[in-house]
Amino acid sequence: MVLLWKLLRVPHWVKNLFIFLPLFFSGKLFGNVPSFLMVCIAFFAFSSVASAIYILNDIKDVEEDRLHPQKRNRPFAAGLISTQKGYAVAVILLIIAIGLSYWVNERFSLTLSIYFVINLAYSLGLKKVAIVDIVIIALGFLLRVLAGGFAADVFISHWILIMTFLLALFLALAKRRDDILIFMKSGKKMRASIEGYNLDFVNVVLSIVAGIIFITYLMYTLSDDVVTRMHSPYLFITSFFVLIGLLRYLQLTFVMQKSGNPTEILLKDKAIQIIVLSWIMVFYFIIYAH
Repeated sequence: MVLLWKLLRVPHWVKNLFIFLPLFFSGKLFGNVPSFLMVCIAFFAFSSVASAIYILNDIKDVEEDRLHPQKRNRPFAAGLISTQKGYAVAVILLIIAIGLSYWVNERFSLTLSIYFVINLAYSLGLKKVAIVDIVIIALGFLLRVLAGGFAADVFISHWILIMTFLLALFLALAKRRDDILIFMKSGKKMRASIEGYNLDFVNVVLSIVAGIIFITYLMYTLSDDVVTRMHSPYLFITSFFVLIGLLRYLQLTFVMQKSGNPTEILLKDKAIQIIVLSWIMVFYFIIYAH
């Protein structure tokens, strides 16, 4: 069971919680049980496809992973499971995902299919192209939000799509920075695209994207159509948590140099957890308890 947990990278399923964003921002998270159940099914369908892609990617990168200080402990790199069994598990996961996706609706199925194709192309070669690699990662999160909106059959704000893309780009850049630091210390390239990055470039772009994220979020909270839809002029209060969250992540990236695993940061960093939960609670109060 522990091996399967590692193989599927279950902790990384937390990324698929982005699927719930459209329903949450629609103000119908708890008032529409059928939609909530559809989004839950969509979550497991997306998680199944994501795990299948992780497996295929780990099989392809097994030799490179054995050189990485953390990735060498992954099941294939550590020799804990054969590639044949890995392929079998990936196929089973894809079959499960297909079944669940058709249970939701056609638009969700199409979005999930696009996500799979893009990420398969990423695993097969596009991840070696600098900038293209992080853009594909960001598109994956954008597709999660779209999938959630289609599953719940609710309005998908262009603001949510823009901020999701920018945030995912920010996290991917921070992760590349960690790869650069490893390369500078050990001389080992953790990924082929690393040649297209250097520390100065990533530091500058990280700062720029962080600034754009905050400004975009502030514009979102002050937008007339959003204020009207949410029935509250106080959404801007939540921008405080976004700013503090960005500053904390930049601190982890630049000062503590711990940006290699965004999922692990979310699951283990108490400060980030408090900030995110505070943001959710305040937003919940504004949307649902006014």
